[in-house]
Amino acid sequence: MKLPRLLYSFYEHRLARTLGPDELPRHVGVLVDGNRRWARQFGATTVEGHRAGARKIVEFLRWCHELDIRVVTLYILSTENLNRPPEELAALLQIITDLMGELRDEGIGRIQAVGALATLPRALQEQLACSAERTAANPGPHVNIAVGYGGRQEIVDAVREVFAEAGARGESLADTAASLSVQDISSHLYTRGQPDPDLLIRTSGEQRLSGFLMWQSAYSEFYFCEALWPDFRRVDFLRALRDYARRQRRFGG
Repeated sequence: MKLPRLLYSFYEHRLARTLGPDELPRHVGVLVDGNRRWARQFGATTVEGHRAGARKIVEFLRWCHELDIRVVTLYILSTENLNRPPEELAALLQIITDLMGELRDEGIGRIQAVGALATLPRALQEQLACSAERTAANPGPHVNIAVGYGGRQEIVDAVREVFAEAGARGESLADTAASLSVQDISSHLYTRGQPDPDLLIRTSGEQRLSGFLMWQSAYSEFYFCEALWPDFRRVDFLRALRDYARRQRRFGG
């Protein structure tokens, strides 16, 4: 067993060395998918699968810190997930709450929650706010935790903010609609002020975005990985980055 591990470590190190700093994406988004399927294959509970997925998030952010990825967005809980059975949802929300505490104590990255946060339980809202405040000066990537998140809802919320601000300035709805621009929407998204994602990764073999960063991903590169999220390895991440580095980005061309 020692020889394969040594060869694996050598391959991983060699792969990392092929990636120049100017070839890496500034912003990586990840749909952390496959926790429940991972649990089923081991005869474990869904809750144990989500816990394994939370542990992988901590590990993944260490990799991003080592590679100097500037922004990471993790799709952890969608608005649809809030309709899961009460027992499963309660356990999942507690795991997310615990994860926020662990990331806060880990000291890697600056945490920002993105989503319809008012729909979340008060305890989780408070933990997210506390984590954001206490990690604001941390080194490492800016970490968006997409929780209670839906891409369509984000766009709706952005448009609402644009019109609400225009109304507060005394502008008419007709004038606001006539002058509405792409930049108006972009500047009111949950991720406002951040670069759009260069690379979106989805684990578990599914090849769809499920509403993740719908507006921001217009020119993103996509990478779909067969590994279930708890099984996602550093070498899988490096392969995704290598694939990204080899592509010629066209930005709509």
